[in-house]
Amino acid sequence: MDANNKGFVYLTKNRLHELETELNNLKIAGRKDIAEKIAEARAHGDLSENAEYEAAKYQQEQLEMRIAKFEEMLSRVKIISADELPNDKIYILHNVKLKDLKTKEEFTYKLVSPEEADLEQDKISVTSPIGKSLLGKKKNEEVEIIVPAGKLKYKIMDFTK
Repeated sequence: MDANNKGFVYLTKNRLHELETELNNLKIAGRKDIAEKIAEARAHGDLSENAEYEAAKYQQEQLEMRIAKFEEMLSRVKIISADELPNDKIYILHNVKLKDLKTKEEFTYKLVSPEEADLEQDKISVTSPIGKSLLGKKKNEEVEIIVPAGKLKYKIMDFTK
């Protein structure tokens, strides 16, 4: 793998569609908005002392960098589907029901790629400490996870696609 190829970006079809829509919006609406800001700032006269113009050009640069980052990431996408994965142990896209051995609280996480992680939706990255520790485990196994706040101990109650 060379320096320009950072490997695959694993996404579900839904997340790929969301990112393509966002990229398209940046390219069309985002660029139009920036172009209008630059044109308005130019209308104010001398560009060498025009803070509005400088700010708009900076925003344009930031937008183009974001678009380039999206395009580069999307060029490395590999679509994954839970249906294609075995169900013998925990893999990406599995829902994992855990029991905290200290508090006895039970909760469920979905293991996803870093690009799809969203804690508010209980989607955690397979590259996070919890995600890494769950991959390859089976029902009824106990896992100890080192996180910044200390050690967590969970029992895997169940997992599903």
